[in-house]
Amino acid sequence: MAEKKRAIDGASSEMLTCAEHEGLEVCWDRHDQQGVRCGFGTTGLCCRHCVMGPCNIDPFGETPRLGVCGADADTIAARHFGRMIAAGTAAHSDHGRGVAETFLAAARGEAPGYGIRDEQKLLALALDMGVEVGNRDIKDIAIDVAQKAMSIFGQQEGEIFFVKRAPLKRQAIWREQGVVPRGVDREVVEMMHRTTMGVDQHYENILNHGTRCALADGWGGSMLATDLQDIMFGTPTPLISSVNLGILEEDQVNVIIHGHEPLLSELIVVASRDPEMLAYAASKGAKGINLGGICCTANEILMRHGVPLAGDFLQQELAIVTGAVDGMVVDVQCVMQGLGQLAKCFHTRLITTNRRARIEGAEHIEFNEHHAMESAKAILRAACDAFPHRGRVNIPKPHKTDLIAGFSHETINYLLGGTFRASYRPLNDNIINGKIRGIAGVVGCNNTKTPLDEVHVEMVKHLIKNDVIVLQTGCSAIATAKQGLLLPEAARYAGGGLAEVCEAVGIPPVLHMGACVDNTRILMAATAVVKEGGLGDDISDLPAAGAAPEWMSEKAIAIGQYFVASGVYTVFGVTFPTLGARRLTEYLFKGIEKQYGGRWDFIPDPIDAANSMIDHINRKRDALGLDKTKERVLYDMAMRRELDAV
Repeated sequence: MAEKKRAIDGASSEMLTCAEHEGLEVCWDRHDQQGVRCGFGTTGLCCRHCVMGPCNIDPFGETPRLGVCGADADTIAARHFGRMIAAGTAAHSDHGRGVAETFLAAARGEAPGYGIRDEQKLLALALDMGVEVGNRDIKDIAIDVAQKAMSIFGQQEGEIFFVKRAPLKRQAIWREQGVVPRGVDREVVEMMHRTTMGVDQHYENILNHGTRCALADGWGGSMLATDLQDIMFGTPTPLISSVNLGILEEDQVNVIIHGHEPLLSELIVVASRDPEMLAYAASKGAKGINLGGICCTANEILMRHGVPLAGDFLQQELAIVTGAVDGMVVDVQCVMQGLGQLAKCFHTRLITTNRRARIEGAEHIEFNEHHAMESAKAILRAACDAFPHRGRVNIPKPHKTDLIAGFSHETINYLLGGTFRASYRPLNDNIINGKIRGIAGVVGCNNTKTPLDEVHVEMVKHLIKNDVIVLQTGCSAIATAKQGLLLPEAARYAGGGLAEVCEAVGIPPVLHMGACVDNTRILMAATAVVKEGGLGDDISDLPAAGAAPEWMSEKAIAIGQYFVASGVYTVFGVTFPTLGARRLTEYLFKGIEKQYGGRWDFIPDPIDAANSMIDHINRKRDALGLDKTKERVLYDMAMRRELDAV
């Protein structure tokens, strides 16, 4: 273990050493046990779409080999890529459907504990959906919004309603290309059908529908999930909290909330502060109940309640290795099966809560929106019951960093313009005058193929050093938070122009915008910049770029595709799933830009990737004429009269 660098933060390194001494197996060990990966699979050239195979395509032969059915490398890789988009869209959108179902129950008064926290956002969403507002009761409006929200999934024709939020030029591009989603489920099903053996056999046509499917995620299910969560739980505003395994407490019941859906975790937060539950914890010898989050559920409860972050994706097992986690509550997505075996080595109660996701050996306390508080209290009681059975505890206490989180696009609007003149104008003006070079969205997962957090941190530091303001979601935001980059003091790492703006406004140079499903906040921020004026009339005109430097999930491919289709230059690190298919890769890295104004790129080195993003931003600035020296003109009276006449 000591020979290979596995993490850059001290808490993770300490727990990895502890795991090694105790003979505990974690994800890095399983990664190494896999040995050398299959080159065909890594480059997207192993096809298992029928049982005449698996077929492996050699991309280097003089005469390209074909699959048994005649499928070539580009078709095979495009099918894999399309199915990754479908899987990612399904994951995010099924999350959105679950939120919509709970929202409908709450609107009808059938879900105790849930309500409407942000009425203004509800009314704005109602207007977007074409729901009548007038002088109607807020509950009636909420029911209509909920029913309209549910319809986006099964809709079979027409256009999903959020498409109208995009800049007009972007809408025109999508309609011209025939990729406006009709309904979320329809696009996922069609993607699976097209990629079945013997159906769609042209890589561009497959990816054309892949774009439609991805847009159903970014401008459909994910956007809906974010809006409805804000309405039910409150639109995030900036708050102070802390991050890393040092947030665990020796004398309190530690409960880790892990996964992606905040429906139950919201009520776990409420229940953890209930005098009844605090008394129960005290009866077990604990001084309180301490919550911590991992992955995107962590980001959700952080930005609304200030619940500290225990860590990101690859720290989920390391949290248990501390011996201080009494209960780990998981729902869906990014939850490792290895948690089950590891929890057995400790006193930790591993609890699954979602009907879609069980783990062998874990307890199951199912979430039901109609009895959510009962589930939340049952989970906390289980964790309290485990507290007296702790063995060795090794909390890496020095490793805890402060952070500021909760920058929704609405909050950014307010912070820049103030209460009475909320506006993106100051951001646009500072991009135009060059103090801010541009905007970068850096998002995504962690991956055992790179040292934990290293690529995220190096990329983000290089971007802000070059006056690029960074917007972050998901585990990428947690990674940089551990290095202190989500604090205003991080402006010392920024270039002079960006630092000046951050100090004037009082914001960090890196803004936490939520969970991975909240990447739509970045899209809405980009759209707001376009609508504010002065930086072109489409997202593709903006001096902006995106990256997922340590991605590992199919969800990342869906996100990347909807950003590319929205006009954003998007860079991935680690690996790319089409590299063995020359024409397909050429299309994704170059050809697709002619259709959508955005394109993919693959650059593993974080500094090289950041420089490529900066070069792209500079080209967009040049195209807008922002950095051209303008001749100073002194106007005489005649010239002024001419201006007045215009």
